[in-house]
Amino acid sequence: MQEIQSRQTLTPDGWVSDLCLTIDQGRITRISRTPSPGAHTVDLLLPAPVNLHSHAFQRAMAGLTEIRGPDPNDSFWTWRKLMYRFLDRLTPDHVQAIAELVFMEMLEAGYGAVAEFHYLHHDIGGIPYAELAEMAGRITTAATNTGIGLTLLPVHYMQGGCDGRALEGGQRRFGSDPELFARLHVDSARLIAEAPDDFAIGIAPHSLRAVPPGALAEARQICPRGPIHMHLAEQVAEVQEVEAHLGARPVEWLLDNADVTADWCLIHCTQMTDAETRALAGTGAVAGLCPITESSLGDGIFNGISYRDAGGRFGVGSDSNIHIALWEELATLDYSQRLRDRSRAAMATADCSTGRVLFDAAAQAGAQAAGRASGQIAEGRLADLIAVSTDNEFLCNRSGDTALDSLIFTGRGRSCVTDVWSAGRHMVQNGRHVARDRITNAFLAVTAQLGQAI
Repeated sequence: MQEIQSRQTLTPDGWVSDLCLTIDQGRITRISRTPSPGAHTVDLLLPAPVNLHSHAFQRAMAGLTEIRGPDPNDSFWTWRKLMYRFLDRLTPDHVQAIAELVFMEMLEAGYGAVAEFHYLHHDIGGIPYAELAEMAGRITTAATNTGIGLTLLPVHYMQGGCDGRALEGGQRRFGSDPELFARLHVDSARLIAEAPDDFAIGIAPHSLRAVPPGALAEARQICPRGPIHMHLAEQVAEVQEVEAHLGARPVEWLLDNADVTADWCLIHCTQMTDAETRALAGTGAVAGLCPITESSLGDGIFNGISYRDAGGRFGVGSDSNIHIALWEELATLDYSQRLRDRSRAAMATADCSTGRVLFDAAAQAGAQAAGRASGQIAEGRLADLIAVSTDNEFLCNRSGDTALDSLIFTGRGRSCVTDVWSAGRHMVQNGRHVARDRITNAFLAVTAQLGQAI
């Protein structure tokens, strides 16, 4: 059992001063105004959001794709070719070391859990491992070793495009036919059942390009319960390909052909019409936004204001993990709206500041997307918590929504995080993960083996 005494706390009822939280077996069991002399004292306490979209292995690529090759029209598609070449060098040991660094950095950034969109399943050339879920096991072990909460999303990936072409090169490590993927999912679910109690499993049909309509319809048979995530409408070329082969734009086709409800999370959706934006918002599904990666890859700008006004739910994830930064993801989302519309404080409302709107959305929708009982500081919820110091030159002893705005928009939010708990596991203390040195050294050994070039 742990106790945390907080000077100011963001609760479902707003900001409350001088609360004491009791944590037992990973959950908040009591919230009281009675001080406890032995409690761990913090300045400002927030619910720790879920990072709702991550490809952990791509973290080792960060900084290696910022040169232009012979093609003057460098784009997402040329970046993808480099990514495929890179992953063909990764072993299970590499992937575990990379994932541990990624999950450590997420915790230090303020995330309490991650929804890992896991599609690196097989050995080089697409040969299944003797233990079919070997790579899923490495992701689960990395999450356990670092203490982050995990929703594992095994990815179903069958074809190289809507025309049904075969997988090539690095894609073969992702691919499975329905029977093989069903077995892989069962084995992955067994790993999660043996992991910490707060870990969960869902399913991720990769995209409308990679999974034909029949297989998409079967996804719920493979995974009857839990979150279902899918990339959707990220690139103009993707929209054109889906429209050419399926007869409708991606969002339109999905909403017409699948029962999209609140357990769905659609990733990116940076290429939507106004009508598609309103329709998707009406389903209760979460839009999974990755503003830093979407900026890096030139994906486009999400219709954030329209989606918010239609009651849509949205959260954020670090996707390619080029820069794992909770506060910067939120700022980048708002800045994209400002640049498009030549405005300021784009996502603010008459009642709430920009930072409060962004943070509340990320905390609540992230928990929904991960199927995780977190997202709020309330009795019975998982103790996913961020403690923040305001006594510094970035927050200047501010309080309430102004402190949140300062965390997000001064660009120094991470340096103000003092502690992070995931399901009560106190993994970040004094701003550092408790196993930072071991994890960082293992990662550096992997990058030395992989070299500097792709």
